[in-house]
Amino acid sequence: MSKLILTHEVTGLGAPGDVVDVKNGFARNYLIPQGFAVAWTRGGEKQIESIKAGRAAREHATLEEAQDLKARLQATIVKLTVKAGEGGRLFGSVKTSDVADAVAAAGLGTVDKRKIEITSPIKATGEHEASVRLRDDLVATITLQVVAAK
Repeated sequence: MSKLILTHEVTGLGAPGDVVDVKNGFARNYLIPQGFAVAWTRGGEKQIESIKAGRAAREHATLEEAQDLKARLQATIVKLTVKAGEGGRLFGSVKTSDVADAVAAAGLGTVDKRKIEITSPIKATGEHEASVRLRDDLVATITLQVVAAK
């Protein structure tokens, strides 16, 4: 088992700044090469504090604000215009940064692209869903209306 400090959100494992024990192969082959974690050391406590401070600054200030944003996100269908070919197939796929830009363009506020999770790749026009982790305990599901650019 390897002891690591997470630097990014990893679904099912933890949030930035958490110290986790994972199997050696998972750490060596996925978490560290992808930049999601660094090896835990005794001197890493300062690093944990800075990661948690950055996370707190990005998090929505209060639970009420986050719940208000969740209600607005779930009540609105976010329209996303992308280049598409015959039959509504996209050139590429929709990325989390595209979703964050569409949410901001819809006037719903800013959402960190790292907090957005698209469950299955969006490669066609139509209605799709994505989830946004607003706080550790609060997830909003947003509906995306993907349309072809003219």
